[in-house]
Amino acid sequence: MVVGWIIACEVAFWVLLAAGLTFRYGLRMPRTGLALLLCEPLLEVVLFAVTAIDLKNGAHPDWRHGLAAVYIGFTVGLGHSTIKWADARVAHRFAGGPPPVKPPRYGTARAVHEWKVAGRWVLASLVALALLQAAVWYVGSAGDTSSLRQWQLRMLWLIGINVIIAGSYTLFPKRGR
Repeated sequence: MVVGWIIACEVAFWVLLAAGLTFRYGLRMPRTGLALLLCEPLLEVVLFAVTAIDLKNGAHPDWRHGLAAVYIGFTVGLGHSTIKWADARVAHRFAGGPPPVKPPRYGTARAVHEWKVAGRWVLASLVALALLQAAVWYVGSAGDTSSLRQWQLRMLWLIGINVIIAGSYTLFPKRGR
C-alpha cells in the first residue's frame, strides 16, 4: 500500500509541476499556476499521514516505510530546486524568458556551486534521517526496525559522498584552459 502511495505522489508531483507551468506560461494564468505549484508540499503531508497510519494499524516496519521517509526527505531537499530548474527552462522555451543560467565550470565559483548542490542533498538526507528516527521511536522496541536503520545508514553514506564530491572541488578546483 505504501509503495503505491509513493508512486502516486511522484506521479502527482510531475503532474502538478506540468499543470502549474502550463497555467503559468501556456495559458497566461500565473496565479493559478503558482497555486498549483504551491500544492506540491501537500503530497508529502499525505504520504507522511498514510505511512504513519499504516504503522499505527500494526504494519511491520520495512523497506517501504523507509522509502516513504526518504522520498519525503528528497522532495523537501530537492523539490524546490527541481521546480526552479523546470520553471527556468519552460520560461525560456515558451515565454521568451532569459536562457537558464548554467553552473560555473571552473574555480571557486564551481566549488561554491557544488557545495550548494551538496547542501540540498544533505538537507534531503537529514530530513529523511529525522523521519526514519521518528518512525523508529514510533514503532518502539516492540517492533523490528532494522530496515529503517538500514535506510538511515544509506542516508549517512549519501551525506558523506556529497561532502566528498563538494570537498574535491574545493581542494582540487578545475582550472580554465
